[in-house]
Amino acid sequence: MPDVLTFGEAMVSIRTRAPMRLGGEAHLSVAGSESNVAIGLARLRHHPAWIGAVGNDEPGRLIQRTLRAEGVDTSYLRFSDDSFTGFIAFDQPAHDITRVSYHRRGSAASTLTADECVIAITATPGQAAPRLLHVTGITPAISESARAATLAAVQAGAKAGLGVSLDVNYRARLWSRAEAAAALRDLLPYVTTVFASDDELDILTDATEPIADLLSRGIAEVVVTAGGKGAWSHSIDGVIHRPALPVTVVDSIGAGDAFVSGYLSATLDNLATEARLDRATSSGAFCVGAHGDWESLPTREDLTLLTHTDGTALR
Repeated sequence: MPDVLTFGEAMVSIRTRAPMRLGGEAHLSVAGSESNVAIGLARLRHHPAWIGAVGNDEPGRLIQRTLRAEGVDTSYLRFSDDSFTGFIAFDQPAHDITRVSYHRRGSAASTLTADECVIAITATPGQAAPRLLHVTGITPAISESARAATLAAVQAGAKAGLGVSLDVNYRARLWSRAEAAAALRDLLPYVTTVFASDDELDILTDATEPIADLLSRGIAEVVVTAGGKGAWSHSIDGVIHRPALPVTVVDSIGAGDAFVSGYLSATLDNLATEARLDRATSSGAFCVGAHGDWESLPTREDLTLLTHTDGTALR
């Protein structure tokens, strides 16, 4: 059985290094917040499973093949004959600026159902249940069905005794902040760990002290990320901060997912909060060092590489 479950929309990604309207070479890959996290966990020697739906088409087969190749369990992947696989386009209209456009409305992923998610969470007799369920604020934004699936999943996960993590991951192109607040606040009674940036906390609560409010509701930990400033873990035991690692940023897309995968990995390894933040910031540093959502995510052996000085040759 997998030790981590996550679900959402994986898409085919198309990337160009210049404005896309100019044409030229493009790179084809796979993207999706939840699948990125699953790949990151698999590279760190865990056993993640990704639940989702793709079209019964070549892009869908690419997603299946990529996740399988990276060691992600795709037993719960559904191919749809009635819907297509969504895709996402990245281009660079100016130096160090990445522009994103989505082509996902009505995609197979938007047909994800509550039953599909709950069945995956519920252990059958003789099988061990997964330890963690990870969800994001992207999935409930793509359709009413996906929103219902997210709520049912976290309810089932909490009932089964899983640790449930929520990455707010607000996307203004998918829904308004008010819509996001209405959906994500319904999830909070079932969540143990929240990942959010400073400017996302108001989506979860109207309180003037948002972190204190979230902790008072029974959430065990609120992890706040701030890019180059690092990250903070807030719990009833206090606040712990770790700075971001000083690396050259090539592409920041996927850094948040890399951070989450590192944090959840260290959680599965029963490490202390400081070590969880250290692994998370290291994973994020690897991700921003190359283009792509997940391609540069580290293995467990890679994690020590950033302790070397720039220009080191390992011989």
